[in-house]
Amino acid sequence: MNRLRIFLLTILAVVVLPAHGRERPPPGTAAIASAHPLATAAGHEILEKGGNAFDAAVAVSAALGVVEPYSGGLGGGGFWLLHRAEDGKEVMLDLREVAPGAATRDMYLDDRGNPIRRASLDGPLAAGIPGMAAGLEHLAENYGRLPLAQSLQPAIRLAREGFPTFRRLREALSSKQKILSRWPAGTAVFLPGDRIPELGELIVQEDLAKTLERIAAEGRDGFYKGPLARAMVEAVRADGGIWTEEDLAGYQVVEREPIVFEYRGARIVAASLPSSGGVALANMLQILSGYPLDAFDRATRVHVTAEAMRRAFRDRAEYLGDPDFVPVPVTRLTHPYYAAGQRASIRLDRATPSSALPGYIPADEGENTTHFSILDADGNRVAGTQSINAWFGSCYMIPGTGMLLNNEMDDFAIKPGVENQFQLVGAQANSIAPGKRMLSSMTPTFAESDRGLVIIGTPGGSRIISMVLLGLLDWVDGADAETIVSRPRYHHQYLPDEVFYEEGAFSAEEVRQLEAMGHTMRKSNRLYGNMQVVTWDYQSDKVDAASDPRWEGGAQVWVY
Repeated sequence: MNRLRIFLLTILAVVVLPAHGRERPPPGTAAIASAHPLATAAGHEILEKGGNAFDAAVAVSAALGVVEPYSGGLGGGGFWLLHRAEDGKEVMLDLREVAPGAATRDMYLDDRGNPIRRASLDGPLAAGIPGMAAGLEHLAENYGRLPLAQSLQPAIRLAREGFPTFRRLREALSSKQKILSRWPAGTAVFLPGDRIPELGELIVQEDLAKTLERIAAEGRDGFYKGPLARAMVEAVRADGGIWTEEDLAGYQVVEREPIVFEYRGARIVAASLPSSGGVALANMLQILSGYPLDAFDRATRVHVTAEAMRRAFRDRAEYLGDPDFVPVPVTRLTHPYYAAGQRASIRLDRATPSSALPGYIPADEGENTTHFSILDADGNRVAGTQSINAWFGSCYMIPGTGMLLNNEMDDFAIKPGVENQFQLVGAQANSIAPGKRMLSSMTPTFAESDRGLVIIGTPGGSRIISMVLLGLLDWVDGADAETIVSRPRYHHQYLPDEVFYEEGAFSAEEVRQLEAMGHTMRKSNRLYGNMQVVTWDYQSDKVDAASDPRWEGGAQVWVY
């Protein structure tokens, strides 16, 4: 009996050890993929100065807040998934925004209970308390090798010296020019002379450089307490917001256990609540694990994948919210038995109408999140997704700070059954409450098998989850990093009951076959996501990185 116990423990150790990479030598190679080459370069600079992946993540995150002001920054938050090589520790840093203390469930409704047009979208009333500054300090102090001040230097330099205007920035400015123009601080930076800067024209952000310098010198207290906090609250309240100094001082980063599950021999580690990504991803992949996907024709494979998406998004709506405020049956929703029950309701020859699956689809963040993936030479890894919600968030810049505020309050369900800006509606689990974190779709993810490792994530609102799903399916099938980020994508989110797809995702015959099964197919007129991927092939010991060719990202690999 004792021999049997020892034998079983040995087997268990063999199973567990690869999940933490302890039996494998470090890669000796570092890689960064981010949404902008200057942010990738900022991370590399910090690696060259002796920093690890976590220090590089501070640099990349802060730099993205400078060069992608429409996607993230100090006025927002996010989720960073970490793996520390020395001990295998895996943790998700939750730096999601929280509702101010004066927030109420019905704060965006008029006296008749109807939503007030754009109240949850534009201006400081739409902003949750940001978590980014606290997250940068937490990451540097608890996981990095270098001082926070050192890792922030590339971002400070980019803000002060400027960076050239690029295509996506111009597109973002064009879409939000009218709203941005309502407040002078942001107009002065991004719309000089009330015009959109030309390609290559420098964007200089002196006030943002000073704010970053204050955080570099004083840490989180320089942002959440003292003169800067007081000035931010005064400005926000003068322009219709409800922040208090107590709201800022009370903000805390939360370390959470990731969602961990297996799919076809791969160990998947993904974001946990209040990100819905990991729960939904686990549910979808475990539904799909019961199908011989490789044996299906293309249309059937897409059909069952869309059906898995449909069911995961329905459950997302019904059950998910901030776990510190509402009970969430995570164990049940991520259990293989539950997935098996959902699989049994799927017909191979016919789509299930979403009307046959009662529930709600929850409010969700905007298109213009950003993501980075990092692997260092020691094997530390970061998958970081961050956002201010819609392009330029609330479009409100606090005067003197250079900081655009998020409009993440729109990610709450402002009223059950009422659409948000992305035609998504919500339920009570994601209703507004003081101090509550709004539900998100951000899905930073690791996957590891005998084949190797992938670090993956993307922006894209509700489509984040489906894009990461498709990326993981490609990786399990043997695709390389460049193929994963380049593949045309499709998406089903329960409601509206349609399969959205990019140009080139399907042939005309495949569209016809899917329509014959009962799917409503809708070709998108926009690009899906901005995926950033790092891979490590264990057989060849090759590290690779790829940035989505749809936009201007940067991916690089360095051998040490």
